[in-house]
Amino acid sequence: MTTPDTLPAEVARDISEFTLEVPSWGYGNSGTRFKVFGTPGTPRDPFEKLTDAAQTHAYTGSSPRVSLHYPWDKVDDFGELRRYADDLGLQIGMINSNTFQEDEYKFGSLTAGDKTVRRRAIDHHLECIDVMRATGSKELKIWLADGTNYAGQDSIRARQDRLAESLAEIYLGLGEDERLVLEYKFFEPSFYHTDVPDWGTSLLHVQALGEKALVVLDTGHHAPGTNIEFIVAQLLRQNRLGAFDFNSRNYADDDLIVGSADPFQLFRILFEIVQVGAHRPGSGVNFMLDQCHYLESKIQAQIRSVLNVQETLAKTLLVDLEALADAQERNDVMEANAILMDAFWTDVRPGLAALREERGLPADPFAAFRASGYEEKVAAERVGGNQMGWGA
Repeated sequence: MTTPDTLPAEVARDISEFTLEVPSWGYGNSGTRFKVFGTPGTPRDPFEKLTDAAQTHAYTGSSPRVSLHYPWDKVDDFGELRRYADDLGLQIGMINSNTFQEDEYKFGSLTAGDKTVRRRAIDHHLECIDVMRATGSKELKIWLADGTNYAGQDSIRARQDRLAESLAEIYLGLGEDERLVLEYKFFEPSFYHTDVPDWGTSLLHVQALGEKALVVLDTGHHAPGTNIEFIVAQLLRQNRLGAFDFNSRNYADDDLIVGSADPFQLFRILFEIVQVGAHRPGSGVNFMLDQCHYLESKIQAQIRSVLNVQETLAKTLLVDLEALADAQERNDVMEANAILMDAFWTDVRPGLAALREERGLPADPFAAFRASGYEEKVAAERVGGNQMGWGA
């Protein structure tokens, strides 16, 4: 293992240009299926969420966009919210739809057999496009809880047909410079089948829609043992990876801090991304944290996640691609693997600390934020009102 004090110029450039989007809901109260936990200082409205998100960006310099969840983040004037974000040095990122918490969506939303329910779900997404335009967002993210719990409960094929029709109408509502990204998840809350369970299903639907529709991959939405980096490579080959949601999991969709459960998996995934330059701003892939925190400090967890991604990205950028290609050409299995592992075990923290100081950022953003007193300040100020979070 090596410990470079400085990073190569091209690596430093890529790290400085790489940005992550953070989720507004990651700053609200979260929990498990059994309980949502409150903590002192939790934001009481979307404006306070943005204020907390600005802390993550201020200390890392790498998280300038914030995803909104609608209607969780509904406000009377989205133009005002956009201006508030601008004043904080932030941009509004993706608008995430929500068709999984209303009683009428119990048996599906965009796939529901009831035309009235399906109509409401479609209209909700068209309303999300209006929110995009009011906030300056260019991307609509769709994740569906739709599915069934029992064989025979509904027609799998008919639900796919209804989904295709619903998505087609939503897609027609997009402007020229707007995109739709379709997320997939292999189970939960439906347990027999979900209507968008895997990358293949998502890919088929977005290919049918057109070039403004792409796939979003969430690292927590796969069965244990899934080779996620293979999926990443395939979607990049088809130019259909529109967004990538970072988190970490042990068993299911655990939404843990990025890299906390399997740092080597994160390295393998990012290596597939950097090989084709998809980490660069012009690639069209939106990288985002999609995590909820209920045990740990929410801002600290977001900062730690940004740092974990930066460290892993730096390691992948240090891979000697020429030597790797040569070893692969010679079928030297051990040498090829050793080249990857050497980069993975490289301690890039001193180099990243030096780079941050060059950019006017604290060498250790995590420690600097913990020492800032911000959490104690907002805990004292944010008294009264209703804390924001997701309902479970």
